[in-house]
Amino acid sequence: MAATTGTLLFRGTVRTGDGADGRGDSTALAVRDGRVVALGAQAEAMAPAATELVDLGGGLLTAAFGDGHAHPMFGGLEEAGPRIKGLATVDAVVSEVGRWAAAHPDEEWIVGASYDPALAPDGEFDARWLDAAVPDRPAVLRADDYHTVWCNTEALRRAGVDGTTPDPPLGRIVRRPDGTPMGTLREWHACDLVLDRLPARPVDELVQALRVAGAHYARAGLTWVQDAWVEPEMVRPYLEAARRDALAFRVNLAQRADPDRWRAQRAPFAAVRRRVEAAGSALLSARTVKFFCDGVIEGGTAAVLAPYRDAPHTCGMPVWPAAELAAAVRAFDADGFQVHLHAIGDAGVRTALDAIAAAVAANPAWDRRPVITHVQLADPVDLPRFAALGVIANFEPLWAQLDPLQTELSIPRLGAARAALQYPMGDLARAGTRLSFGSDWPVSSHEPLAGIQVAVTRRTFDGEPRDGWTAHQRLTAGQALDAYTCGVAHQAYADDRTRLAPGTPADLVWLSDDPRTVDPMRIRHIRVLGTWLAGRPTYRDPNGIG
Repeated sequence: MAATTGTLLFRGTVRTGDGADGRGDSTALAVRDGRVVALGAQAEAMAPAATELVDLGGGLLTAAFGDGHAHPMFGGLEEAGPRIKGLATVDAVVSEVGRWAAAHPDEEWIVGASYDPALAPDGEFDARWLDAAVPDRPAVLRADDYHTVWCNTEALRRAGVDGTTPDPPLGRIVRRPDGTPMGTLREWHACDLVLDRLPARPVDELVQALRVAGAHYARAGLTWVQDAWVEPEMVRPYLEAARRDALAFRVNLAQRADPDRWRAQRAPFAAVRRRVEAAGSALLSARTVKFFCDGVIEGGTAAVLAPYRDAPHTCGMPVWPAAELAAAVRAFDADGFQVHLHAIGDAGVRTALDAIAAAVAANPAWDRRPVITHVQLADPVDLPRFAALGVIANFEPLWAQLDPLQTELSIPRLGAARAALQYPMGDLARAGTRLSFGSDWPVSSHEPLAGIQVAVTRRTFDGEPRDGWTAHQRLTAGQALDAYTCGVAHQAYADDRTRLAPGTPADLVWLSDDPRTVDPMRIRHIRVLGTWLAGRPTYRDPNGIG
């Protein structure tokens, strides 16, 4: 990948990341051979020799955004099927599935994502609704949480799921009153009853999905992504994309540990890490292992310490027995892998912290940088443990608002008192915990500016509630920018990308305005005008300043 040389970016604010509240800001930045070579007056003095001059027009130049938890391949693949994301009614989803199926008569399976689970009561969708659009071929749709599947009758038939099929250990088949499967499957083993029947996708299709993802990321100002769910068949497309120069972002692969077979996965995971390292791509690594500790609150499968208010017979669905999770985390930590634990409920968070504590106690000290991601609901007594154990708290800030997922599903399941404990960003920041931000794309928008706005306001885009939901958990714009830049860089072991200084990689994003100075309710309207990866532009706004 050839780097742009001799670029001077000037006449704006350069956020170096040194000092709080802008005290380390500069006015210009010079790039040569993919790295920052000068700032401020020294950079401006290089103007006569520069091969490219970029007038920032009073905008903000900062270290590029990173995404500490996302699923690029899944996001790119969503554009290969029915476009159901964001549709506001069940009828609209069914109509789009029918339209796509009619336009693709040779596709054996109709596969799409991501429908909104709040569109149906309790998030339960009926196979017969999809049958009306596609009666003769299997149709399978993922919910936008990627923990739930809605399928038609033919898909259930192909998978052999009927009224006699028992619920698997890690999953639930939603049933009608007569015991027959309704068409909604929750969590791993239940979803896999159908998903395991899907035909394998060609490598070229998966490489194209990564190209699509890269274009989205570049337009959003992103240059590094944690792929937080990698199965064995996904490794080759990443290697092939790197070989073909089809990656427009740096990416670290997190291979998923399975509670039923993690011991047998240790050697293959290490082999994948060696294989990726041997490929020699500066954009690709595989240093992380992913663990799902629990499910999601809106589906009633997140592991909680006290029973759900609307289902007092259950505390959710832990994916791992606590002792087994601790053993697996200790083992992969001993193998030199960073651990990345999905934990949504307060019981899930506690179990994740306990597992990391076990690894810290049992294994020699090293720069482990463990991550607990989502941290939607945490018992306040557990919050000090994050900093004490060196755990990075990765939040998806866009979720910290009173949207329908909260008002229709999560809050009724938790009750008001527990719901008020969700997304404790402010508390953890005040306790000295390192924060990183992510999107979980395609579960939610990949655009960092939208997430920053919610982290700063704790309000919906319509401005509700006026004073912010759980307003004491708000962050400043500077803190939110840090979480999306140096916080993610720390998670990525990219200590040379935590700030902008001579010698650091020129991973940059140019914004039309400074999120620290605009009306907080306008942050998401700031335009990304340019993105650079190691000094090479991956995106430039064709309309420029204006």
